[in-house]
Amino acid sequence: MKKELLIQKWLDGEINDAELSAFKALPEYASYAKLSEKAKLFEDTSYDVDFEYGKLNAIISERRQKTATPVKTLNWFKPLMRVAAILLVGLAIYYAPLYGDTTTVKTLASNQTTIQLPDNSNVKLNASSSLQYKKGDWENNREVNLVGEAYFDVAKGSQFDVNTWLGKVSVLGTQFNVKQRVNYFEVTCYEGLVSLKYKGKEIKLPAGKSFKVIGNEIIEDETKDSLPSWSSKNMSSFKSVPYSEVIQEFERQYNIKVETNNVDMTQLFTGSFALNDQELALKAITIPLELKYNKENKTKIVLTKE
Repeated sequence: MKKELLIQKWLDGEINDAELSAFKALPEYASYAKLSEKAKLFEDTSYDVDFEYGKLNAIISERRQKTATPVKTLNWFKPLMRVAAILLVGLAIYYAPLYGDTTTVKTLASNQTTIQLPDNSNVKLNASSSLQYKKGDWENNREVNLVGEAYFDVAKGSQFDVNTWLGKVSVLGTQFNVKQRVNYFEVTCYEGLVSLKYKGKEIKLPAGKSFKVIGNEIIEDETKDSLPSWSSKNMSSFKSVPYSEVIQEFERQYNIKVETNNVDMTQLFTGSFALNDQELALKAITIPLELKYNKENKTKIVLTKE
C-alpha cells in the first residue's frame, strides 16, 4: 500500500491492524506520531467551528430541498488533525481530506493562510476560520462553504458562490471580503459587483460598499480601502462595532483569553489593532476606552474600567 494512503487512513482512524503495522514501519512514523500529538495542543477552542458548520450544513440542505434537488448530507470534520497539520510549519492550518473530493482548510488561532482554488481563484483565510469546497465538480459548480472570515480574489468565469449560515454571496469574478462570526455578518466589495442573499432578499454591492449585520441590526456602509486591512496592513479594523466583537477578534488573533471587569461590552468601538504586536494591540483597544489591562499569565488578560 502506498505511504500516502497509509497516512490518510491513520489520520482518519480507519486503519486496520495489518496496515498499522506497515505504517509503524515507515521511517517517518515517529515524527508523524509526535507532531500529531502536539497538533492537538494548538486547536483553537474559542470558536466552535463544528457547531457553526452544523448550522451551515442544515441551511444549505434546506435550500437545496426547496429546489427539489436530492443531495447527500456533507461529511464535515473528522475528529483527528489532518496530514497538513503535520507537514506545515507552526501547525498553522490543516487540510481534510487530502485525497478525497472534498477539501477542508482550517486556520488555527493567530494564523492565516492563502488557498488557490482549482480555477486559480485565491482565498486568504483569516484566523480561526474554515473553508470547504469540492474539487471534482468545480468546473460546473464554483461553490465554497465558509465559517469565519476570508478575502476572495475570484477568477472570471461562471457564478462563484460563498455559503455562510447567515447569507449567500455570489459573483462572476471580483474581489470581496466575507466575515461570518457569531451574531456578526459582513460582506465588503472591493472590485466588481457582489450579489448577496440575506433572509430572502437580494442585495447588490458595488465596489466600495459593505453590508453588515450585527445581532439583528442591518448596516450599509462604505469603504475607501482597496483591500481588507487584516490582509493588506496586518491590522484588524472596526467601525462602530460592539466592543465584544473587538475582544473576540483579539482573542482569535493572539490565541489568548480575555476577561473583563466592569466593562461595557455593548459600547461601540471604532479603531484598529496590530496583528503582530500584542502589547501595541492591547493599548489600541484599551486606551480609547480608558481601560486598564493586566496579563495574569501567557494565556489570560484581564481588562478593568479605570
